[in-house]
Formats: sequence, C-alpha cells, structure tokens
Amino acid sequence: MSAFSRRDFTRAGAATAALALGGGTPFLASGRAWAQAKSLGSEQLRTIGLSVTVQDRILAEFKQASKVGGTSGSAATFPDAQTKILSGSTDFDCWEAIGERLPAVVQTNRITPIPVGAMKNWTSIRDTFTKPDPKWPASAQIVGQIWKDPGQTQLWLVPTVYNYDSVGYNPDVVSAEEANSWTAIFDRKWRGRSGINTDPLIAIGQAIMAMNSLGLSAVTNPGNPSEAEINEATKFLISKKKDGQFRALWNDFGELVNLLASGEMVVCDAWQPAVMAVKAQGHACKYAVPKEGYRAWSIGVTSITGTPNPEAVVAYADYWLSGQPGITVSEQGYYSPTTTIKEVMPAAKYAFWYEGKPWSGPAERGIKEGDLRDGGSLAERAAHVAYWHQWPDAYDHLTQRWDEFLNA
Repeated sequence: MSAFSRRDFTRAGAATAALALGGGTPFLASGRAWAQAKSLGSEQLRTIGLSVTVQDRILAEFKQASKVGGTSGSAATFPDAQTKILSGSTDFDCWEAIGERLPAVVQTNRITPIPVGAMKNWTSIRDTFTKPDPKWPASAQIVGQIWKDPGQTQLWLVPTVYNYDSVGYNPDVVSAEEANSWTAIFDRKWRGRSGINTDPLIAIGQAIMAMNSLGLSAVTNPGNPSEAEINEATKFLISKKKDGQFRALWNDFGELVNLLASGEMVVCDAWQPAVMAVKAQGHACKYAVPKEGYRAWSIGVTSITGTPNPEAVVAYADYWLSGQPGITVSEQGYYSPTTTIKEVMPAAKYAFWYEGKPWSGPAERGIKEGDLRDGGSLAERAAHVAYWHQWPDAYDHLTQRWDEFLNA
C-alpha cells in the first residue's frame, strides 16, 4: 500500500460543501414509491469496498427495489481502495469505507457529506452512532468519526455494518482458555500456524494489546499509539515474523476461510463471518472472547466528490438501513447499525444473532439446535470493547514501520 502523508493534508483545502441533492432521493418503503423517483432510473451505482459488503446479491436487490439504472461493485482492501480514491479515480460513485480511514479522504476533499435529512431510515440508527461513550474521547470512537458537523446533520459515512473483532481458532487444537487473549496469536506454541491481517491499522493495535497483557507495554489506546509505542510494536512483530510465527499474513476473506478450514492456521485475528463460513463447511472453528476486549469498527457508504450519480449513492446508503441488507450481513456474523433489523428479521434468528439466545430450528450453516453465538448478545459484546479503530496521529510513522515489518 502507499502511505498517505500528512503533508498532503496540509496542502488540501477545506472540505467541499454539502452535495446539492435537491431534497435527496430517500429510501422509500416500497418498490412502487422507489419507482416514482425518476432520477434514479438515469443513474448508476458503482461501488468499491470489501467483498463482505460489496455483494452481488445486495446490489441486485437494491437495483430491483430502487429502480436505479444499474449497479456494479468492485472488491478491494481498504488500503487499495484508499489509494485508488486518492489517485483521483472516477470509476466509482461511493467507497464502502471503514471509519478510521475517513481522514484520508475527508481532508483531501475526495468525499462529500450526505445529509441526514435525505434518508428516511436514519431515524432508527443505534445510539452507538449518535451518542459518545463517556469512557473514550469522541474522536476515539465511531461517533466522533462519521459526522461532518457537531449538530449531526451531515455524515461523511453512513454506517452499514459494524462488529467487534476477536481471535478465530480451531477448538480441536486450541483451548478456549488459550484463545481468549490476543496473546494467542503470538504464542510460540502455535508457531507457523497463526496469522494476522495485512492492514497495519489492525495488526499494530492487536500486537499492542498482546504486549500489554505480556507486560511488554502499557499503551492506553492501542488505536492511537505514539511513535515510540509503534516502534516497540514493530520490533515485536518483526521478531515474531523472523521466528516463523505466522503461517500467513492474510488480506482476503476467502483466503482467511481457506487457511482456517484447511487447518494450516489454528489461531489468528479473524472476522466473525469467516469463522461462520468455516463452520458452515463442517470444520471446527470458534470466536474467542478476549480478556483484553474486542476491536470495534464500522463500515459505511461514502459519496465520492464529483460522482455523476449522487442520488443513487444516497439511495444505496438508505437502502442499507432499511432491513433486507441487514438480514444478509447479520446472518454472516455482523451487526446492522439500525434497530429496523428487529422488525424485518425472523424473531428466532434475531434472538440468536442479537440477543444471545440459543439457536432454535433446523440446523443452518453449521449452527445446530441449542447453539449460542460466540461472545453472547450484542449488548454483552458492546460492553467488552478494548478500543475503536481510529486514524492514528502518527499514521505516517506507522505505515513506514509497517513497510519495515513486511520487508523483514
């Protein structure tokens, strides 16, 4: 990935004014109402983001519901997508970005805010995205990252999915006691059979949490380490890499699933949907409850400045909050940021995915009668967060040291 310099921030002007939407084309409750928004028929929706949200099924359902002229999606990692957007690409109308990467595109005027009033479904958004948690500064949590203004009238990013990430592991090999700490990824017992994600904003924070638990550091916010703290974490990671700790540095959902399902990796940082996908294949896989806490994050729709399809972007963002896409991603192991999901999701499934209740009904994708979701309810997991991802103050330094780790 190419590092994004703060010098570029300095050169960039102030953020562009709000997109002139003429009242917007909000998501309406029915396909018939959607069809009345004639402007959508002449617009396209071209999106880029992780394959976990940029899904053909969701795009097809959005096209049918909205009557937008056409849809297309490109899968890319956050660093790769960020590079494309910053290079001035005009191939996309929106980036389904992760909250902590917003400064890269906000301060270079590459995205334009979306008015809250343009979305009918925003009224059901969860408090997580409107009310700061007093235990962190606002800037250190998602609510302090997505808003353009203190009055919360314009959004840089409309949340579509969020989650609390942990350690994925093979329970036939690694015990729950061993896995329930970020130190498990770096435990020499699993040398050559562990793995970490290639995004430095993920890997550095995880290394710091493990180092804290091992008594090697005492970093207060792993999401925003100082240069000195980054140096120590990099040394730790390089020493582990040279010692052969990692089977893989993974960056793709499918790659992660294959490594876990094959048994080549028995413990790693993981996305919960990947763990669910491994279970669906009939392989043992679980999601840990780390004693240090989870990594919290949110992905959402951003509107790329200059898009010729602004109404389609707003409609797409609002569609994500309407219910159906929330069902799709919830059953993969994510959470919908809107309470509307409870109204549209079958009650038994909502009880399992959101309320920590036992699975009821026929077995599905490796989940059997009486099974519980790893980690419990949404409320339990939300109360056990170590930190929210954010854009580090020492981002330039972090990316430079990460390059050293990759080349070590």
